[in-house]
Amino acid sequence: MSERAGGSRRLPASAWVFDSALVLLAAAVPTALYVFEPPNPGLPRGRFVLGCALLLLHTLPLVARRRFPGIVLALIVASGLAFAALDLPPDLLGPATLVAVYSVAAYGSRWVALAGLAVAEVGLAAVQLTPGRIGVDTLVINTAVVAATWLLGHFAHNYRAYAARLEERTAELERAREELARRAVVEERLRLARELHDVVAHAMSVIAVQSGVGAHVANTQPKEAAKALAAIEATSRAALEELRRLLGVLRQEDEPQGDLAPVPGLANLDSLLAEVSKAGLAVRLQVNGTRPPVPAGVDLSAYRIVQEALTNVVKHAGPARAQVVVGYRDQDVTVEVIDDGRGTVPPASDGRVGSGHGLIGMRERVAAFGGDLQIGPRPGGGFRVAARLPLTAEQP
Repeated sequence: MSERAGGSRRLPASAWVFDSALVLLAAAVPTALYVFEPPNPGLPRGRFVLGCALLLLHTLPLVARRRFPGIVLALIVASGLAFAALDLPPDLLGPATLVAVYSVAAYGSRWVALAGLAVAEVGLAAVQLTPGRIGVDTLVINTAVVAATWLLGHFAHNYRAYAARLEERTAELERAREELARRAVVEERLRLARELHDVVAHAMSVIAVQSGVGAHVANTQPKEAAKALAAIEATSRAALEELRRLLGVLRQEDEPQGDLAPVPGLANLDSLLAEVSKAGLAVRLQVNGTRPPVPAGVDLSAYRIVQEALTNVVKHAGPARAQVVVGYRDQDVTVEVIDDGRGTVPPASDGRVGSGHGLIGMRERVAAFGGDLQIGPRPGGGFRVAARLPLTAEQP
């Protein structure tokens, strides 16, 4: 089906209202002129009534001009020829004819539009070249008016087709953006799984060493064996908590193995801030409270949140200063990164602030531990990222 055809699409209510008002006006005006100011007062009553019927046939089909533009134009041209055959003035038919010509160009298929133009021009010539009617000069002008009206409808069609293609392209880009966001979530979960794997692997190594020590001294040094068993218990409990978060997240088969570098944590913030300072960002660190025993997964996630937040400041804030606040409490750890720059982060499709991969990763890390995350601009300027990570396992 041609993209120009409008019959297969459901028209909005506004289009029906507009077309109904147009038909009412197009039918009322010429009919009123015909009835109250008869062009030929001596016209027989039968021909007078037939003229009224032809006027209605000439205008009422315009209500369907969007769905059936070719048929509407054919009816209008045929009724116009019949009206002229009754020796009635064709001037009353001009507005409705022009609307039909515009509609066939704007809503008809390519061949229907071209055929409609030809039919309209031939019908116009047949009426105006009848002996005793308008001369050739006026015919040329009227022909040009009909052609100009057809071109206007043709341009309207082209614009509407361009808008439709643009809307389709926008929808495709939106679907692509959503797919990229989905992949970013998957990739971030895989990266989180690798890091948790490293934490659990470290715990298993400690358990293996302590169990070996306990087995070696079990008979000769019972107290040392008890210490080894206690260390195994504490380490295994922490490892089980990390394994709970690891369930359902798989490592990609073709991904290379990670290196043997130590897993970073909040204790490594000084070195991180030193690296950021080399990039031109002045950062101040503030630590509140006394550090309790922090699970390795929580420690790593808090570090990564601070790292990503500072990276965003460097990328988007421009010349700025930043402050990192770490708070240690009995039940949780809080990290806050604020800056006074001009950077902004666009809202995601669900209305939340931030749609970049880094901010998606922050949300995934916080959700993995059942914590809270706040991201947004500050009232006095700049940006703020604040996260709370419980020290005990919580269901997200």
